[in-house]
Amino acid sequence: MRFLVTGTAGFIGFHVAKLLTAAGHAACGIDGMTTYYDVNLKHRRHAMLLQSPHFEAHELMLEDMATLTRVYAAFKPDIVIHLAAQAGVRYSLENPRAYVDSNIVGTFNVMELVRAHAAKHFLLASTSSVYGANTQMPFVESDRTDHPLTLYAATKKATELMAHSYAHLWNIPTTAFRFFTVYGPWGRPDMALFKFTKGILEGTPIDIYNNGDMERDFTYIDDLAKSIVLLADAVPQAPVETDDDLGLSPAAPFRVVNIGNGQPVKLLDYVEAAETAIGKKAVRNYMPMQQGDVPRTFADASLLKKLTGFQPSTPVETGVRNFVRWYREYHNI
Repeated sequence: MRFLVTGTAGFIGFHVAKLLTAAGHAACGIDGMTTYYDVNLKHRRHAMLLQSPHFEAHELMLEDMATLTRVYAAFKPDIVIHLAAQAGVRYSLENPRAYVDSNIVGTFNVMELVRAHAAKHFLLASTSSVYGANTQMPFVESDRTDHPLTLYAATKKATELMAHSYAHLWNIPTTAFRFFTVYGPWGRPDMALFKFTKGILEGTPIDIYNNGDMERDFTYIDDLAKSIVLLADAVPQAPVETDDDLGLSPAAPFRVVNIGNGQPVKLLDYVEAAETAIGKKAVRNYMPMQQGDVPRTFADASLLKKLTGFQPSTPVETGVRNFVRWYREYHNI
């Protein structure tokens, strides 16, 4: 199969493309190489992917419709996995326009090409942040998501709605997946575990928000990438009468799927896992809750398992240990 994957120099896109090419699929990677964080890390990821003869890379912004169209038409993908986005909940407070340009305009351009060239399956990344002010746990895909707490979450909810309308209007099989606190090797420097590891190793204070009274459904990157690749084969069909609840829209070949461990972990346990892996205690700087943040996330991942037979299950202790090992190797520590 031929996969076009956006965001392949990013954390998640890199792992998904690596999994696809290892399985012998052709993958065309697109990334804008923005300076939101260290571009050298992005170039290293792409360099690793380019070691495979099954991978090709293109550096461009999704807002550049003309160039995007040329790359798409030349590659002729069977399946499109749209992972590129302006990431980060907190950065959306500082630079909101980047989220509108990348997440909404960029996604619209990708959808236009999927419509024009009739891809067999369109998969796009969303986030658990769309559950916003919901307090009933675990989060289920059918829950209302009308109260996002950040612009980042609002743009991701907007792309879900845009994709549903295109699935309905143009009969495009579409899957939107909601990530739950992804972590692991080759992660972004703005992620908590990256900051915790750096701080502990350097002996500098690490910020712990809401005084540590938080829980997250931490999802290891290898589990996430496997889930996405498996979902590529779970192509939504047009709505039909059925006894099985497969998460389909009643109006389109469209579904939303949570990808999470289904096991919320206390933030302080996450910090302790990093301390254990490093062999050194953190200097903890307890902080109040940050604007736009939520105290707890918890995924119901039963639909993912029903569709793919798989559910993320890597224990935090294992995933954190793997990340710390990678961090030391990457930084020669």
